[in-house]
Amino acid sequence: MLTLIGLSGSLRHGSFNSAVLRAAAALMPAESRLCIETIAGIPLYDGDAESAAGIPPAVARLKDAIADAEGLLLVSPEYNNSIPGVTKNAIDWLSRPPADIARVFGGKPVALAGASPGNFATVLAQNAWLPVFRTLGADLWSGGRLHLPRAASIIGADGEVSDAETRERIAKFVGGFVGYVRSRRRKP
Repeated sequence: MLTLIGLSGSLRHGSFNSAVLRAAAALMPAESRLCIETIAGIPLYDGDAESAAGIPPAVARLKDAIADAEGLLLVSPEYNNSIPGVTKNAIDWLSRPPADIARVFGGKPVALAGASPGNFATVLAQNAWLPVFRTLGADLWSGGRLHLPRAASIIGADGEVSDAETRERIAKFVGGFVGYVRSRRRKP
């Protein structure tokens, strides 16, 4: 069984990105699963707090989950044409201490997706994530990106992706990412 970790870059209860992540988990190919984790409960990064108290439990648990998984799917909103601060803060904590970066992110396949109420989806946020994950040594999957504009029209009042065409796009996207992660398993 191939296991991926999925993170929504939003804390909002009715998050479009969390809805996309749930749909991705439901549409995973056979012999694979997407375990949805959360960035909720991660405090603002403060080097003094880290020195005094170490890594917060929510961060340590998420670091272990990512390290143990075969890949990471980040479904992130776009705020002001860039990365959401709360999500970047979580990634900053996940890279602490620096000696753990290779264990958590080194060579880890990472796929990016996002939904937005606007017409341009999350193109700029996904571009802004690229240097962050390159710096951490992750293996950014370049076989596909999933940008979902006008999210209010594809996500129902129940908070689920209701649009059949969008569900097909999500299934194709996660299928491609799973295929990529599986292909890496076979490499010596």
